Amino acid sequence: MAEAATAEIRAEMNENWWIPLIQGIAAVLLGILLLTYPGATMVIIAGFLGFYWLVSGVMNLVALFIDRTNWGWKLFIGILGILAGFVVVSNIFEHPLATTIGLAGVYVWVLGLQGLIIGVIEIIQAFQGAGWGRGILGVLSVIIGIFLMGNALFAAFAVPMVFGILMIVFGAMAVFMAFKFKSA
Repeated sequence: MAEAATAEIRAEMNENWWIPLIQGIAAVLLGILLLTYPGATMVIIAGFLGFYWLVSGVMNLVALFIDRTNWGWKLFIGILGILAGFVVVSNIFEHPLATTIGLAGVYVWVLGLQGLIIGVIEIIQAFQGAGWGRGILGVLSVIIGIFLMGNALFAAFAVPMVFGILMIVFGAMAVFMAFKFKSA
């Protein structure tokens, strides 16, 4: 049964090999733009993100009227999306660079907070018997989280370079996998 499902998935991947190819090429191009024109590319990405949040927030509120399950969560996410999208969209045209740097700074701060939380959880798990390897990784995660939260503006300037490199690497991997799917 599992072998038949695996064969079906492989056949579908071989048939649709061009999808990761297009995604990979787009990722590589976006990565190159982030490395060569970081300011302009980040402003465009921030503008798209603001519009996405705005539309997504409205859609979450519409979904609330269609399906009332998890209504509190849909209401919260809808309002948050509309507010975040409105803040970004209303400021991106007047202060594009400041809005983009602020958005990147918030993103870095959220990553730092996430690093702190994950690090503390891993340290607790290490003391509960998960091993000292997990504890060491937890301490490193806490240190990186504190560094990011303490230097959010500085780290925000590294976001285009880091994302640009990651986009090129993952895009190249997607292109490689597309040709592997095609030849299989």
